[in-house]
Amino acid sequence: MVHPDRDREPACVPGAHRGERRARPPYVVAAAVTVAINAFSGIAALLHWRAILPGMAKADVPQSWLTFPIGTLKTAGAAGLLAGMVAQSPVLVVAAAIGLVLFFVCALFTHVRAGDYTGQFFLAVFFLGMACASLVLTLTA
Repeated sequence: MVHPDRDREPACVPGAHRGERRARPPYVVAAAVTVAINAFSGIAALLHWRAILPGMAKADVPQSWLTFPIGTLKTAGAAGLLAGMVAQSPVLVVAAAIGLVLFFVCALFTHVRAGDYTGQFFLAVFFLGMACASLVLTLTA
């Protein structure tokens, strides 16, 4: 979203016309990173990628949950963020980011409940942070 009342010097973006400076807002960067990590992670879960199975077992997550809810919700969140960015619809970006925030709060609860503080726990913390950044930066843009 553009706010003409804010006087900021935009960062230069490659491909801008001579003398023109276009900004790549921080919310776009945060949302793009969030899309990439959740799309990869969601597809990995949908395909039951062997590398994630030990971590899921440590958190007492049944393999049947990899398809739904885990893979489906991560992939849907990534798709919602991407669709919102492409359609330039902040409402869609916010809705998808809220869904991912709720998902990762539940994921962290699952890890804490199981006493699992391995790498996947901290990966979920990072994913939650990126979903929160996408949400907050979009709301304040």
